[in-house]
Amino acid sequence: MARERNDAATGSELVLASDPGLGLLAEQLVAAARTHGVQLTGPGGLLTGLTKQVLETALQVEMADHLGYERGDVAGHGSGNSRNGTTAKTLRTDIGEVTVEVPRDRAGTFTPAIVPKHQRRLAGFDEAVISLYAKGMTTGDITAHLSEIYGTDVSRDMVSRVTEAVVTEMRAWQSRPLDRVYPVILIDAIVLKIREGTVANRPVYVAIGINLDGVRDVLGLWIGPSGGEGAKQWVSMLSELRNRGILDACIVCCDGLKGLPDAIGAIWPQATVQTCVVHLVRNSLRYTARRDWKQISTELKAVYNAPSVADAEAEFDAFAERWGARYPALINLWRSSWTEFVPFLAFPLELRKLIYTTNGIESLNARFRASTRRRGHFPDEQSALKVLYLAAVHREKNRPNPTGRINNWTDILNILTLTYGDRLGLS
Repeated sequence: MARERNDAATGSELVLASDPGLGLLAEQLVAAARTHGVQLTGPGGLLTGLTKQVLETALQVEMADHLGYERGDVAGHGSGNSRNGTTAKTLRTDIGEVTVEVPRDRAGTFTPAIVPKHQRRLAGFDEAVISLYAKGMTTGDITAHLSEIYGTDVSRDMVSRVTEAVVTEMRAWQSRPLDRVYPVILIDAIVLKIREGTVANRPVYVAIGINLDGVRDVLGLWIGPSGGEGAKQWVSMLSELRNRGILDACIVCCDGLKGLPDAIGAIWPQATVQTCVVHLVRNSLRYTARRDWKQISTELKAVYNAPSVADAEAEFDAFAERWGARYPALINLWRSSWTEFVPFLAFPLELRKLIYTTNGIESLNARFRASTRRRGHFPDEQSALKVLYLAAVHREKNRPNPTGRINNWTDILNILTLTYGDRLGLS
C-alpha cells in the first residue's frame, strides 16, 4: 500500500520536492483520495478545493493591501473605502475548472493581480492549447482532449481565440532583423491545400539559415500562388530577406526549384548555388526500374563523392555509357543539373556533408506534414502560416529539432574562413 501511495505521489513530489511541508501535503492528499474514494481533480476534487482556497486567500491578502487594513480592523472605519462582498468567477486551470469568490470594494478600484479582471484562464492553460495545436491537433481534437483529461468543456471558438493570439507574435518573428551574412542558407518548398475561393494546392516556401555561430534558424515562411513557384515569387521572397539584413550568402542550397538560381544571383551575386544531391539521386530513381535502384545508387555515389570536378565528370561519363541507352531521361536529368551539382566538389568533406543535402529542411518539412496531416485544407493563408510557425518554433525535449548548433562547427568555420575570407566579416 505504501509503495502504491509513493508511486501515485511521484508527480507531486517532483514539483514540490523543494518544500518538505508541501511534499507531505501532496502525500496526504493522495492517501486521502485513495482511502475515501474521492477525486483529486474535477468538481469536488481535493486539488480543486485546495486551489480554490489558495486563490481566495491570496485575493483577500491583495484586498487588505489595497484597502490598507485587515478584515474587521477598526483602522478601516471612516477610511472612505471598504469591502463589498464577493463575485463568483470560474477559472480554467491545469486541473480543471475552479470557481473562486473574488472580493469587491465599494469604490470599485480593486484590481487583483493573482486573478486579473476579465481573465478566465490561469497560466499554463493557453500554453497547453498552443502546444497541442503545434503538434497537429485540430481545434476539435483539442476540445475533446481537454474535456477528457481536465474535465472542462472548452469550445472550438475559445481554442481558436487562444491560438489566434499567436498571430501577433508570428508577424513580429517574420519581420525580425537577421544577420548581415549567412555562410549557408537552405531553401525548399512544400505544398498545402488552402482555400482561395476554391481549395487549391499552394506552395509554401521555407528558408533555414546557418549563421556564423553554426546555429540553424528558420528565417521565414512564405505562401506562393497556386500556379507554383517562379522567378518573380523568388525575387520577392529573397528581397524580403535582404531587406531584413542579409546582405550576403556564401552558399545557397536548394532542390531545383524553378527560377530560384536566377533569383539568388540577382539578390546575392556572389552566392554559390548548390543543388541538393540527395534529392537529385532520389529523382533519378524515378526514371529507373526498382531492380536497378541499388546498383544505380552505388554508381552515382562514386560521382558525387569524387575528389574533384574532373574525376566526377569521368565517373559520370562512364555511368552514362552504361545506363544511357536504357534510361536516357536519367542521364538528361543529371546533365541539366550539372552546373548546380558540382560546386560542392570544390570543398573538403566536412563542408560537403553540410551543403550537399537539404536534410535540415527535410526534418522541418516532416514536422510540417505531421502538423497539417489531420487538417485536410486550411480556410485561409493565415491559418496555414500559424500552424507552420508553431511547428517551426516549437522545441521538443530529447528529440531532433530543426534548429540548433551544427556538429563540428569549428572545423567547418575554419574552412569557410579560408574560402570566403573577408565576406564573413570575422576579422
